[in-house]
Amino acid sequence: MENVLQHFRKEEQPFIEQIVSILRDVEDRYAPKLTDFLDPRQQFIVDSIRRQHEDISSKAEGTLEDAERKRVLLFPSYYTPSNNDFSMRVVEVHYPTKFVTLKHKDVLGSMMSLGIDRSKFGDIRVQDGAIQFVVAEEVMDYVRANFTSIGKVKVQINEIENPIDYFTQQEEWISETLTVSSLRLDTVIASIFNISRQKSATLIQSGKVKVNWSEKNQVSLELQELDLLSIRGLGRVKLLMIEGRTKKDKIRLQIGRLELKS
Repeated sequence: MENVLQHFRKEEQPFIEQIVSILRDVEDRYAPKLTDFLDPRQQFIVDSIRRQHEDISSKAEGTLEDAERKRVLLFPSYYTPSNNDFSMRVVEVHYPTKFVTLKHKDVLGSMMSLGIDRSKFGDIRVQDGAIQFVVAEEVMDYVRANFTSIGKVKVQINEIENPIDYFTQQEEWISETLTVSSLRLDTVIASIFNISRQKSATLIQSGKVKVNWSEKNQVSLELQELDLLSIRGLGRVKLLMIEGRTKKDKIRLQIGRLELKS
């Protein structure tokens, strides 16, 4: 366990311990176990730990095409998983679009006000004002009964049965390579957006930077592979791969910038 923990951040340890416990359960009971919805960084952690268990396989599923948030099924290698194992539902939100246009952040805010953890919800897709999101089957009845408004707008949700009606991904990650002097949060943001370290530090300290969906105000935070950065006013960036060091001892990164498909 100590060897596993040393490769990850201290704040990730409770999550790692939870995954190790699930893996032990799978080994002891010879039965599959399902996680909640995980972000890409968490999926990476699960896969890293799971690889130490030769007799356990895993599969990640988010229902929607190119989903970012996924549930991971951990199962004995002889088991063949089915779609039903992932226990997910896709719903569409109906509201008077003639009078108001709701955005991703509005939907997320209303989800959080239900008192259900974010990990019970998958991706949220908004297209031309229409909204779909993925929800864990175990909270579906509660969501159906209580998700009745977004802000002051009354809404109605209907489950979508046919995958042909699911929204496709309207976002595309454009990859590029750059070199940085360190993996500090302020240094990486300054390099990616070609701004000064001082401006980068100001963005972080003023609460405008999120790493893996959590606000971070520590400029010296060390970034790791598959971290997702969201910088208010500048956009979203994913650290796809840390490729190693150059001859001048700089760190070569492969990153993805978020672009909207036209």
